Amino acid sequence: MPEGQLQAEARIGTAGAAEIGFARRDGATRLTHLYQHDPLRVLFPEPEVRDVTLAVLLTISGGLVAGDRLTISATVEEGAAAHVTAAAAEKIYRSTGATTAVTQHLTVADGAWLEYLPPETILFDGARLRRDTRIELASGAGFLGGGILVFGRQARGERLTHGLVNECWEVWRNGALAWGDALHLDDNIAVTLADPACFAGAAACATLILAPPAGDPGAFLDGARAVQTRRATPGLQAGATIVGGLLVARWLAADALPLRRAYGELACHLREVSMGLPPRLPRLWDV
Repeated sequence: MPEGQLQAEARIGTAGAAEIGFARRDGATRLTHLYQHDPLRVLFPEPEVRDVTLAVLLTISGGLVAGDRLTISATVEEGAAAHVTAAAAEKIYRSTGATTAVTQHLTVADGAWLEYLPPETILFDGARLRRDTRIELASGAGFLGGGILVFGRQARGERLTHGLVNECWEVWRNGALAWGDALHLDDNIAVTLADPACFAGAAACATLILAPPAGDPGAFLDGARAVQTRRATPGLQAGATIVGGLLVARWLAADALPLRRAYGELACHLREVSMGLPPRLPRLWDV
């Protein structure tokens, strides 16, 4: 993006930040660093019994508008375990030209575990979003996370027809790139979403990534596919594969709600079989 455009958009929106750091102290995961700047806040509800430390991101503005810029970082030090989610679905409002930018940087040390499972992002028609997520894992780190994109406000009968969606993921393991993925929708988005070779009319898509702290991720593949098959419904397509030492699951759906349920069920399954954690997500997911 040209420097002049970046400077102009910096004057339009707000710049929010959330920095969270966890470390293991006295036999438990403790918060060691916290910085937050409007419109981001971080809440720390009491986790369920036998579950990991929980952090909840909250956008107090109620959504993101053109030119808003968010920077989110989470660091989990050796031996610690944490789950980061959000209080509600993120809404990206229609833009008249400026772009909303979100940068997410997640760092997990050897022997640590991080779950990054915010609810869906809803893209209003005409929204413009650039979101970059970089995950840095030490050789013995574990990670479970991903995201859901909803193309328009389904309850209003709205579909995303124009705007910008630029979503990039990078997973680094021990300093080397293990997996990268990029989605770019621009110009006539309605045509791309309707194309049978692209989204085949889907109203939502999702990606879930598992990086087990040790062992072969292929050991979890059959189980993941079985969960996806169990959740199969008309209009919901799903698949899972192993790439770069990661288990990567995908969904396309004509309706966002069954996709959300299928995504949550697989996340519950994977946290149980890979880390022995309870097969549940924070109660915020059920609100």
